[in-house]
Amino acid sequence: MSAVMLQGTGSDVGKSVLVAGLCRAFVRRGLAVRPFKPQNMSNNAAVTVDGGEIGRAQALQAIACRVEPHSDMNPVLLKPQADRTSQLVVHGRVRGTLGSADFREGRRPLLDEVLASYRRLRDQCDIVVVEGAGSPAEINLRAGDIANMGFARAAGVPVVLVGDIDRGGVIAAVVGTRAVLDPADAAMVRGFLINKFRGDPALFEDGYRQIEALSGWRGFGVVPWLTATARLPSEDAVVLERDAHREEGRSLVACPILPRISNFDDLDPLKLEPGIELVMIPPGRPIPAEAALIVLPGSKATIADLAALRAEGWDIDILAHHRRSRPILGLCGGYQMLGRRVADPDGIEGPSGAVDGLGLLDVETRLSPAKTLRQVQGQALDARFDGYEMHVGETEGPDRRRPFARFDDGRTDGAVDAGGTVMGSYVHGLLANAGLRRALLARIGVNGGGRDYAASVDAALDAIAEEMERHLDIDALAALASTAT
Repeated sequence: MSAVMLQGTGSDVGKSVLVAGLCRAFVRRGLAVRPFKPQNMSNNAAVTVDGGEIGRAQALQAIACRVEPHSDMNPVLLKPQADRTSQLVVHGRVRGTLGSADFREGRRPLLDEVLASYRRLRDQCDIVVVEGAGSPAEINLRAGDIANMGFARAAGVPVVLVGDIDRGGVIAAVVGTRAVLDPADAAMVRGFLINKFRGDPALFEDGYRQIEALSGWRGFGVVPWLTATARLPSEDAVVLERDAHREEGRSLVACPILPRISNFDDLDPLKLEPGIELVMIPPGRPIPAEAALIVLPGSKATIADLAALRAEGWDIDILAHHRRSRPILGLCGGYQMLGRRVADPDGIEGPSGAVDGLGLLDVETRLSPAKTLRQVQGQALDARFDGYEMHVGETEGPDRRRPFARFDDGRTDGAVDAGGTVMGSYVHGLLANAGLRRALLARIGVNGGGRDYAASVDAALDAIAEEMERHLDIDALAALASTAT
């Protein structure tokens, strides 16, 4: 069996997209492919076919492979829920928390479970494409590593290092990584590739050759800036740190960026709508008064994020928006915030306690240790949908008698206020359904929902694969993968 691993000179160098593109490129050659990431840290997650959860990027990479996402594709997932604490998910199931103080030792015993997942995937396919996390240059984290060289050496998987030329200093980043690696780790790296190049690649020819000479590694190519990436689901909160772009003449949909925001890719389908301007509101800025719709997103720590929302004064903006009779949609943690009260008696997401919600829905939420993870189908706003639930706690109250959605199995989800302008749901992925998106946007006077989001994502993956096939030595990468032990 074959495998190749992409590691990076740093975070956000484009590893996730390149793995997805490489997966699709291999699939286009008739190969059975599986994606794999030993350890991920993200609050954007997806529910798998086996009822677990994995990082959103690995779910996208599964789509690139044209297979269903499975918990083996991301056996260890860390979901930050406080500054120094993350929820630990192993093989798709919550296994407690991991603090920064015990991070190094706490992950060391997980290597055997990571390798078990990898071997199961390897037995199912022709080639596994592996994504590292962060950078192997973070040698202070090398002890107990399961995400980069610790995995590569244990599994015998050759590594290709990805450098991001758009951020500058790519020669130093690649050559500097070579300089700080332990010799045995450096021996696992068989080459490099350069990502996010703008302009004529010939202008970088000298720099490319200098990297080869200084590192001793061969180059596999230079990938241009991939515009199709904008059509893929967002994986990392890094994208939220960039300035929002505003365009005139569109209806504004506003979403506040909460400290522990999760599954904000729920909103990505709105980017398909020519009549919509989606703006993610960073701390320090008010929610615009002209917003036609406010979406409260998911949260990994509802009570803490509710406090942050109030500290920013966003609760005042939301209540003013409600007085204008404009719609509000709360998703998962955002749904919980819209109620009268949120209680966490067992300290599931932080210190135990209870707080008042925004009071816009007549419901109350009680968080509990049991986590709901399931794929769902049904009807909402008179439109069909499929999506998934991923939450802790139960929400009940009078407004639940006006459910937002009805599942095909007879259960109901969410709540709607008496005026019909405040809506809450536990379902992620709702807006990916064109009919439901059309029905929601009709409430703000926008004619939308004309494009198939899944088809758009699939076309983007093909476009990325085509660019990679033009600019990378795919045959050499396949040959390198065959050297995995």
